[in-house]
Amino acid sequence: MIEEIKEYLDQISSLVLKIPSERIERLALIILDAYHAGKKIFIFGNGGGSSTSSHFACDLAKGTISPGKPRMKVISLAENVPLLTAWANDTDYTNTFGEQLKNLVEPEDVVIGLSGSGMSPNVINAFKVARDAGATSVLLSGFSGGKAVEAADEAIVVPSEDMQQIEDIHLMLCHIIFRAVRKRIRMV
Repeated sequence: MIEEIKEYLDQISSLVLKIPSERIERLALIILDAYHAGKKIFIFGNGGGSSTSSHFACDLAKGTISPGKPRMKVISLAENVPLLTAWANDTDYTNTFGEQLKNLVEPEDVVIGLSGSGMSPNVINAFKVARDAGATSVLLSGFSGGKAVEAADEAIVVPSEDMQQIEDIHLMLCHIIFRAVRKRIRMV
């Protein structure tokens, strides 16, 4: 068992070093620009990506609070289970995030979707809604980025086909980005 553990940790370490720091910085800057412009940030995903999107939204919304400064407007679209299931049941699962966005998204908002495979139709659909609204869309993915990488304005793709490792790296990326954003908000 210890060899399996060491192998997993070695693989994660190797994957982390393959993520271009410039891509991480780019996402942090996109979030900071939205914050300074008073725009909203929407985050969502399926399965493990849903959990990570909620965690990231919590970190950004609460963890960036700084006395005397505006609060970040962050919403996880993975939270409203009745609305998610209503859209899935009454239309199609593809609409679960996009239809929520139609009620809320405005030009220059930021839409962040997590899709381990990059093939999630509801994430791709939400990126199309974001584009139509004039918002910036960002993908966190794995594998080769799938079809979602083509629909997103920006992307960070974890070069792996191991879903658990992709999800591990996504959470790490969210923490790195959160810490960078929080530091800059507190500095200004």
